[in-house]
Amino acid sequence: MSVTPIASVASGSETVEGPEVLIVGAGPSGLVLACVLAEQGVPFRLIDAGEGGFAGSRGKGIQPRTLELFGVLGIVDRFLADGGPAPMMSSWRDGKMVAEWDMFTRNEPTPDAPYGQPLLLPQWRTQEILRERLGELGGTVEFGTRLTGLAQDAAGVTAHLETAGGATSAVRASWLVGTDGGRSTVRHLLGTPFTGETVDPTPMLVADVHVEGLPRTHWHTWQDHPAGMLVLCPLHATDAFQLIAAFQDGEPDPSPEAVRALVAERTGLTAREVDWASVFRARAAMAERFRDGRVFLAGDAAHVHSPAGAQGLNTSVQDAYNLGWKLGHVLRHGAPDALLDSYEAERLPVAAGVLGLSTRIHRSNGREGLKLSGQRGKEAHQLDLHYRQSPLSREARTAPAEDAPHAGDRAPDAPCATETGEPVRLFDLFGTGHFTLFAVGRAAEDELPADVAGPLVRIARLTDADGHLARAYGPGLFLIRPDGYVGLAAEDAAEVRKYLAEVVGA
Repeated sequence: MSVTPIASVASGSETVEGPEVLIVGAGPSGLVLACVLAEQGVPFRLIDAGEGGFAGSRGKGIQPRTLELFGVLGIVDRFLADGGPAPMMSSWRDGKMVAEWDMFTRNEPTPDAPYGQPLLLPQWRTQEILRERLGELGGTVEFGTRLTGLAQDAAGVTAHLETAGGATSAVRASWLVGTDGGRSTVRHLLGTPFTGETVDPTPMLVADVHVEGLPRTHWHTWQDHPAGMLVLCPLHATDAFQLIAAFQDGEPDPSPEAVRALVAERTGLTAREVDWASVFRARAAMAERFRDGRVFLAGDAAHVHSPAGAQGLNTSVQDAYNLGWKLGHVLRHGAPDALLDSYEAERLPVAAGVLGLSTRIHRSNGREGLKLSGQRGKEAHQLDLHYRQSPLSREARTAPAEDAPHAGDRAPDAPCATETGEPVRLFDLFGTGHFTLFAVGRAAEDELPADVAGPLVRIARLTDADGHLARAYGPGLFLIRPDGYVGLAAEDAAEVRKYLAEVVGA
């Protein structure tokens, strides 16, 4: 597909130069999408109706699969430095800790999976790191700018914008992506149905509070108060705790005075500063479609989750990464528009499955979704999510082992070495703008097609003295997508050429 050149659009006395992609909403999904586009050299604008970055801790759980993608973006070390593992759970009664347990499945890092458990970091810090990375890539967020209308045609999208000061403008873009949250303006303007259910009618309060005298060694719970449960989780990168409280009767009051009174009433402790507070009810809902012509929905604009299981932010990040590399390939490498159709084909079923998981976890915790006595299983890590049914997944080996990764599966990591003997991890070779092709086994090495190397495909000639690569993959040729999934698993070079020609137009 060839993209029609962007024209400037006059609005009153102001002429606004159009980007190739307009991103509406600078939460985690919008920021990741902007970073992925920036790394590929795709011009974009990222606008957000808010006055500045999100101030709360809300989505604090970062799953292993998301950490892997942050590694490709070059920022995982910042998350590991500021975040930390979830602490043990504890239960309090009559001013004493009476029980403790572990709510999380914790695996040791392995050669094929370097992150064995979730990381906790306040959402405000996650978004801060993403904005830092975006700035390093030359991008910025236009806060105080909201979308008021849009119209699309075969060549692009015209978006009408308004600043906090009341100035209006129109901008023309090839594509528009709504990453503007559960109350998405983009979704509303499209008229896209957003159907779901209330997972739990109990109103909840979430807040970031500073509590005197409470050890930061545990995720503390008070389960016996008649008005509802309350939990306090220590937040890394700050001395605050995240408070979540259920209200069996009445509506929560998010004012600082009411939050301090709540802590005193249900725990007997003293809360000092209240940095942020919000009220919510657990809901699960999903957009009927993730693409409407030249407009896409991603993140909470496409699906909202119960916070149980820490799935929402992570699913949003992976939406953005999936869409970002595909937009880059269409806009920079002339890939066919059908590549963008695969975004909904891949992400909608995944989002539906993850919605089901977070809802099951919430309901398994009993009323309020806060009993927190059950353990989060490995499925919450999102390492086993796959695209095996995707039009981008081609399994061309004659008899792959059942336990080997198949086309559409997450590509495992593996410590190995370059052909010159330099140690390298396989993950270090992946990138947002290119496919990675490598061979495992002597027969496959002989089939490695040197003629496909270029900006779109990087060939990695690897040595595997310790056998990690062979154990992770088994024999064959493997073409890894920019988002770290196996696009093609084959045995001869002709399949590689065929895949690149048919899927990405190379």
